[in-house]
Amino acid sequence: MTSEEQVEVLPFARPGRFWRGNLHTHSTQSDGALSPEETARHYRDAGYHFLAITDHFRAEYGYPVTDTRSLRSPGFTTLTGAELHAPRTEAGPSWHIVAVGLPLGFAPPEPGESGPDLAQRARDAGAFIGMAHPAASLLTAADAESLQAAHAIEVYNALADREHRGDSWHLTDILLNRGHRLHAYAADDAHLQPHDPPPCAAWVQVRAESLAPANLLAALKAGHYYSSTGPELHDVRLDGGQITVRCSPARKVLLTGGAPGAQVREGESLTECSLPVAMFHDAGYCRVTVEDAAGGRAWTNPIRLAPPGADSKS
Repeated sequence: MTSEEQVEVLPFARPGRFWRGNLHTHSTQSDGALSPEETARHYRDAGYHFLAITDHFRAEYGYPVTDTRSLRSPGFTTLTGAELHAPRTEAGPSWHIVAVGLPLGFAPPEPGESGPDLAQRARDAGAFIGMAHPAASLLTAADAESLQAAHAIEVYNALADREHRGDSWHLTDILLNRGHRLHAYAADDAHLQPHDPPPCAAWVQVRAESLAPANLLAALKAGHYYSSTGPELHDVRLDGGQITVRCSPARKVLLTGGAPGAQVREGESLTECSLPVAMFHDAGYCRVTVEDAAGGRAWTNPIRLAPPGADSKS
């Protein structure tokens, strides 16, 4: 395994810059409170660079893939998408599957089409596929393993956090330990209803050379992003058995992964530290979490590690 392969999902040294966006949003085309135009304006005015409006792809809403192309402007763009549904999971009546980059005119579910089959059809049509709020949906490992089309898991959902089921890293680590090569993203799941949590609470920072929708979509599929509810990650590098992290002021930096336990650095205003990766080599991956003084967190995607004794220069 080469050193490039070890850091294949780390975006920080790649060309381009980071663009802030939300991948899971609803409008009046399904059960959101605001029109697509008002929803996009809300995120644009909050400093976001892009937005995916992912209305519920259900019969009662006419199976919408909301056309947001007219909402693009200099410095702000949109990705078309939808939240797909089909029967069923072990604990729930239907799947919740985020499909970003879904083409307009995507056909409704066919009779008897399962969630995994619907997700695969969306992926084949060019979409980035996310496993939406697994904790809130009570997805089991068997459910999750059946969704083979998924590019990523929604590891933090701000709306689901209202019921203390916003964090889905436990299931994600189980799947990663079983060899599934998945990325991880955070999202609002904003409906902008009066009693919902405030929007703009969770986002992705996507590394791409431009805001062109095709560039953003390719970067999402490749895992060239990190997720946050507050902190900024300026750089994360793997070198000489150490992960070095540079970030906005933090009170804690953690290195966790496919083994129980963690490497931890704590301080009042940490902006740089290094942590050893040795304890995670057998599992083959690790990940960084940064926590700030307000309790906001940022997460890298899983960082692949060479097996013990492998020559990183071979």
